[in-house]
Amino acid sequence: MTKNPTMSERDVSTERAREMSETNTIVIEAGRTNRRYWRDLWAARQVIWILAVRDISVRYKQSLLGVTWVVLRPLLIIAVFTLVFEKIARLPSDDGMPYSLMVMGGMVPWVLFSVSLPDITNSLVNNSNLIGKVFFPRMSIPLSSMSNAIMEFTICMLLLVVLMVFYGVPLSWNLALVPLFGMLALLPSIGLGLWWAALNVRYRDFRFIIPFIVQFGLYVTPIGFSSQLIPERWRPLLYMNPMTAVVDGVRWCISGGTTALDPLSIVGSLAISSLLVIFGLYYFRKSEKAFADVI
Repeated sequence: MTKNPTMSERDVSTERAREMSETNTIVIEAGRTNRRYWRDLWAARQVIWILAVRDISVRYKQSLLGVTWVVLRPLLIIAVFTLVFEKIARLPSDDGMPYSLMVMGGMVPWVLFSVSLPDITNSLVNNSNLIGKVFFPRMSIPLSSMSNAIMEFTICMLLLVVLMVFYGVPLSWNLALVPLFGMLALLPSIGLGLWWAALNVRYRDFRFIIPFIVQFGLYVTPIGFSSQLIPERWRPLLYMNPMTAVVDGVRWCISGGTTALDPLSIVGSLAISSLLVIFGLYYFRKSEKAFADVI
């Protein structure tokens, strides 16, 4: 015969159930979306995690090379850039750094940006079945779509360490700052991605423009060359690209602080990226109510 719980135990159980209900339940009511949007987005963090894990498994589940492609892609770009810029064009590297290592320093943040931007842009269209059937904060989908980019960024950081050991470049504490520059690389991709994701819902041909923009950005960002090769009078124009400061920052981490890093470029990159994020959030929230009707 089981013992009935005491009144205090019942009260505790009831209180815990009430707290769980308040935490995990989203009430749909007039005006709530605007008042408690960010709180509801935080409550949907488990949804973001589930979608992120799903995106990673789907991308590599039926892939012949799988995660190996994450390693091969930067290595192939390094080989092409080394042949064209170092062997043919005879461009110097940063502060005597091995040229291949200099290119890898640019590829680490560029992989994060170039993978996350198309994924965020196409995320709403790729998950149109969820948007039309289930209610949850729509921003959960773009945020979860960055999972593949973050995973590839992590693998590229490990590959960077392997190349540093291979070339005999000493590992310094500066490498611990590489994830911070990675976060700085995510800001423009989030800002542009949220803006273009909302546009992509209404104008489906937008997805064909993104690969061109990413490819163009690869050549206007100092990945295959040092930003110090640009004449002083043209350098502010180069710094308008927020990825320039990120690439220079990662190379600064690799060199142990010996390569040039203009603090103004970091401030400019942070300012431009922040403006992109603010505008992206504004346009996404403004367009969010019509997603289910248009998509």
